[in-house]
Amino acid sequence: MAPSPAAATSASPAPAPSFDADASTSDALAEFTAVVKKRLASDPQPHGRDVVDALVAAGFDKKAMELTPDETTLDRNVDSIEFSVLWKKQDCLVGQVGSAGFSSTSAPVLGTGKCLVGATRTIDW
Repeated sequence: MAPSPAAATSASPAPAPSFDADASTSDALAEFTAVVKKRLASDPQPHGRDVVDALVAAGFDKKAMELTPDETTLDRNVDSIEFSVLWKKQDCLVGQVGSAGFSSTSAPVLGTGKCLVGATRTIDW
């Protein structure tokens, strides 16, 4: 019996992000909010990595992000996580998700050059 021809297998390229990296802060915030809301539709209490991964998939720069821990120092789940994207080195897109729901806003970058105050976790994946 002759071997059957192998089916051509090719990985489909990932879709190009619909997000424009040159967008205004208000347009970037609208996309940031839409991406997170879409993620929350499938999981209303996501881990920080889930949110970061969704934002990266939409075209946001992971290197410009900050994220608070998912757990307290006592290894308990936090009530909420905060995450941000430094936008054009002057504005911050900031989101919070947790037991009180989801909110997002834009704010000027802090004097530290960061967007979040307090302890953040390393985004190293």
